[in-house]
Amino acid sequence: MALDENGDPPRGTDWVHLCVDMQRLFWPGTDWGLDWMPRIAPRVAAFCERHPGRAIFTRFIPLRRASDGEGTWQAYYEKWDAMTLDRLAPGMVDLIPELERAAADAEVIDKHVYSPWVETDLDDRLRARGCRTLVVTGGETDMCVLSTVLGAVDRGYRVLLARDGLCSSSDEAHDATLDLFRRRFRLHVEIVALADLDARSEAPVAE
Repeated sequence: MALDENGDPPRGTDWVHLCVDMQRLFWPGTDWGLDWMPRIAPRVAAFCERHPGRAIFTRFIPLRRASDGEGTWQAYYEKWDAMTLDRLAPGMVDLIPELERAAADAEVIDKHVYSPWVETDLDDRLRARGCRTLVVTGGETDMCVLSTVLGAVDRGYRVLLARDGLCSSSDEAHDATLDLFRRRFRLHVEIVALADLDARSEAPVAE
């Protein structure tokens, strides 16, 4: 069974599920709410349950106040002042309830920018696990997921991007991002479905 345009799914154990920023502050109803998140949440949670111990979760942590920002981040939080820590209700940076059980014993990486690579020890943690392949889910496809995937590519990881485990506030930007990966990053990034990953008795890993 082919996973995607690039060929058959590999099998093995040296892989990690990297779940990007599936947090309460991105649930519909906030200024950053993603309408798709409720749609993908059950799929991502179920994938975590089927592959316990594989997930690392990232969380986007806003600045406390706009004046704490450097460069364009100050202007960013002046626009999104309602999403600063001083204005958010307690617990809004937490992962969504659907992932609480899966995340109870999992590693969680906090970051203050789109990329999880530049101010964290994520790469060291993955190397310590012997990870060669990342299954990526979460949001937004065209922002934090995009930055996550490009950072993974730069570090030599094979990326399996789960198209049915992603969400965005923009259908057009989501589609354009997936098209970019298909057209320009085929040797690094494969667009897959979570159901296809589950179709094999062993989970995916780099060849």
